[in-house]
Amino acid sequence: MVFRPEVPDLIDTYLRGVKAPTHRRRNLAASIGGWSARHRWWALLIWTSFVIVSVFVGNAVGVAKMKPYENANGDSREAGRILDGAGFTDVASEVVLLQSGTLTIKDQRFRDAVVDVKKAVEATGQVEHVRTPYDKEPSPVTEDGKTALIQFDMKGEGRTAGDRVQPVLDAVAGVAAAHPGLRIEQAGGASSDKLIGEAIDKDFVRAEQLSLPITLGILLAAFGALLAAVVPVALAMTAIFSATGLLAFTSHVLHVDGMTTNVMLLIGLAVGVDYSLFYIMREREERAKGRDKLRAMEIAAATSGRAVLVSGVTVIVAMAGMFLTGNGLFMGFAEGTILVVLTAVVGSLTVLPALLSLIGDKIDARVIHGTVRAVTRGRVTWRRVLGVRGGESRFWGAVLGPVLRHPAISALLAGGLLVALAVPAIGLKTGPQGIDDLQGDYAIAETFKRIDKAFPGGNEPAVVVFKAADVTTSEVTSAIARFKERAFATGEANEPFIVSINPDKTVARIAIGIKGTGTGAVSQHAVHTLREKVIPATIPGAHVTGHTAGSMDFNDQLTRSLPLVFGFVLLFAFVLLLASFRSLVVAIKAIVLNLLSVAAAYGVLVLVFQKGYGESLLGFRSTGTITDWLPMFLFVILFGLSMDYHVFILSRVREAYDKGMRTDDAVAHGIKSTAAVVTSAALIMVAVFATFATLSLLTFMQLGVGLAAAVLIDATIVRAVLLPATMKLLGDWNWYLPRWLQWLPRLSHGEDEDRSAPDRDRVAVPVG
Repeated sequence: MVFRPEVPDLIDTYLRGVKAPTHRRRNLAASIGGWSARHRWWALLIWTSFVIVSVFVGNAVGVAKMKPYENANGDSREAGRILDGAGFTDVASEVVLLQSGTLTIKDQRFRDAVVDVKKAVEATGQVEHVRTPYDKEPSPVTEDGKTALIQFDMKGEGRTAGDRVQPVLDAVAGVAAAHPGLRIEQAGGASSDKLIGEAIDKDFVRAEQLSLPITLGILLAAFGALLAAVVPVALAMTAIFSATGLLAFTSHVLHVDGMTTNVMLLIGLAVGVDYSLFYIMREREERAKGRDKLRAMEIAAATSGRAVLVSGVTVIVAMAGMFLTGNGLFMGFAEGTILVVLTAVVGSLTVLPALLSLIGDKIDARVIHGTVRAVTRGRVTWRRVLGVRGGESRFWGAVLGPVLRHPAISALLAGGLLVALAVPAIGLKTGPQGIDDLQGDYAIAETFKRIDKAFPGGNEPAVVVFKAADVTTSEVTSAIARFKERAFATGEANEPFIVSINPDKTVARIAIGIKGTGTGAVSQHAVHTLREKVIPATIPGAHVTGHTAGSMDFNDQLTRSLPLVFGFVLLFAFVLLLASFRSLVVAIKAIVLNLLSVAAAYGVLVLVFQKGYGESLLGFRSTGTITDWLPMFLFVILFGLSMDYHVFILSRVREAYDKGMRTDDAVAHGIKSTAAVVTSAALIMVAVFATFATLSLLTFMQLGVGLAAAVLIDATIVRAVLLPATMKLLGDWNWYLPRWLQWLPRLSHGEDEDRSAPDRDRVAVPVG
C-alpha cells in the first residue's frame, strides 16, 4: 500500500460536479469585526472608555516594581529575601577617588586634598558617615599608597538620593579644580542614578521621538494617504497606553522590572501597526475590487482578522513560556508583552473595523498630495511596485518567478545562507550587565573602571548574609573575624570588608571585595570558594549574593529552565499552527523556518557584538559577550513575531487554494498579494527596533539589532524565498493531514460567504 497525494485532486474534480449544500461559515474574528462595523459608535465608545479608564486608574494605582531579590535565583534570592525583611536602612553609598602618579597618602598635598574633600562634602549637609584613609577605621588605600578612597553615605532614603546628590558632585568638582595635580572623582549609587539615569532617560525619549515619525513616514509612503497612515499608529499607541494601565493592576500580583514598560513600547508599536496593516490593506483591496463598504469590511474581518487573531495568540503563547524560567525579569517581560499584544489584537478586531466603517473611502484621501510632491511621487512608485492598493507586487513577482521555476536551487541557496549566518551562534557567550554596558562618553563610567582597577571587586563586592538570635554576641563576632581571616588567606578576597547589623541585631551583612572584574572566571571562582570552603568552616548557613553571585545563580537557573521554555514554545506553536491550517507539514515547516531565522539572528549578534565587526558602524565597544538574558528573550519574542508574516502569508495561500487554485498558483498569488503589507510591516519593525541601537546601553543596542536583523531576514530570505521554494517542492503534500487527525476543527481561511465548493484539506489516501 502506498500513499499518493495526487488522489485528492481526482476527488476534487469529482466533487466539483456535485452541488454541495449552501452554508455560511463564520469565524470569531469575522463575528467581532462584523458587529463592530455595524455598531461602530458603540465599538468606538467602548474602546475609548476602556483606554481612558485603564490609563487613569493605572496611573492612580501605579506600577509595582519588583524587589531586588525577586530578580534573583538560588542562594542569591534567599540572601536577598533575608535582607528585604531585616529592616536595613536603604542607603546610597558614594566614594571619591583620589589618585596621583607621584604622591602618596603620606605626602602633605595628598592629605590636604583628602581633608578638603571631607570638609566640602560635609558642608553640603547631604552626607554622613564620612571615612578617610586617616581615620581609626580607614577607607581603602592601594599598597603603593598612590590611590585612596573617601567613603560616605547620602542622608535620607537611598532610592531618592539621586535627587539630592548634585550639590555633593559640585563640591567634589570644586576640590578637584583646586588640586590640579591629583585626580579627584566621585562615583556611587546616587551619582550614577543621576548622571547615568538621566542620560538613559534621554536616550529612550529620543528613541520614542524617532520611532513614531519613521513609522508614519513608512506608512505614508506605503499608503499615500494620511488617514491610512495615522490610524495604525494611533491604534498602536492607544493599545500601549491601555496595556501600561493594565500592567499597574497585574504588577501588584507579579512585580515587574523597570525595563518592562520600555519593552512594551518596543513590541507594542511593532505588532500594533502590523495588525492594523493586515486589516486595512485587505479592506482596501476588497474595495478596489468593487465591494461595498460593509462587504469589504466583513471579508477583511474573516481573513486578515483571523490572521491577526492566530498571530496574536501565537505571540502570547510564546511569551507565556517565559513564566517557566522562574525568574522575575523574564516573567515581568512576559507579563508586559502579553498585555500589550492582547490589547493590540483586541483593538485590531474591534475598534479598527468600526473606524474603517466610519471613515469609509476617506481613508484613501490624499491630503498630502499637493503639499509634499516628493512624497507623492515616492508613494506612486511604491504603490505600483508593491501592489499596495490590491494588485500583486511587481517587485516580489519578479523575485518569486525564478524561485518557483528553480525551487530546489532557491531553497538550497537561501537555506545555506541562513545556516552560514547561524554558524557563529555556536560560539555565543553570555555575560551579566556591568559598567562596560554603558557606551558613550560618560566620565562616571571611567571613574568606576579606575576604582575597580585599583581595588578589584570593590565596585561589586560579594555580600554574605546570615541570621542569628543575636549577631552581636562574642561568638558571632569571633566567627566573622575567622571568616575574614580565612577569606583573605585564600588570596581571592580583599578589602573593603564592611560589616553591617540590622536594628534587631538578628541579621549581619558582610560586604567583601573579591578578585577579578566581577564578571569573569576569577570572580566566579572567588564566590565558589566563599560558598564551598570559607563559609562552611566559619559561619555555616550563610548565603552569598552580590553582582557576581547573582549572575552565577541566574545563569544556573537559566540553564535548567532553557529546555522547558524551548519545548513549551515549540510544542504550543506547533499545535496552534496544526489546528489553524489542518496540515502537519505546514506546522512542522513553520517551526523549522522560524528556528532557522532565530539562529541566523543569534549569529548576527555574535558577529556584531561579540566579535566586534559592527563597532565602528554603530559606535560601541565590544565586551566580548551578549547580555545573559537576551538570548532567551530574543528566542521567545522572535519566534512569536515571526509567526505574524508566516500566518498572514499562509492564510492567503490557503484561501486561494480553498477557492480552487492549484498549490503552485496559490503560493505565487499568496506571496505577491501579501508582499505590500509584509514589506511595509517589516520595514516598520526594522525601523522601530533599529532606533534602540542608538541607545547608550549596550544591552538595548543588542536587543534592537537582534530584533531588526531577525525581522529583516525573516521577511526576505525566509518568507520571500525559502517558504515559496519549499512549498513548491512539496506540492500537494503541503496540506497533508493524517487520518487520525481528521477530528481537528475546520477553520475558514477565506471570505465569510456562501460557498458551494468543498474544503480541500489534503489527506493521504491509501490506494492499492
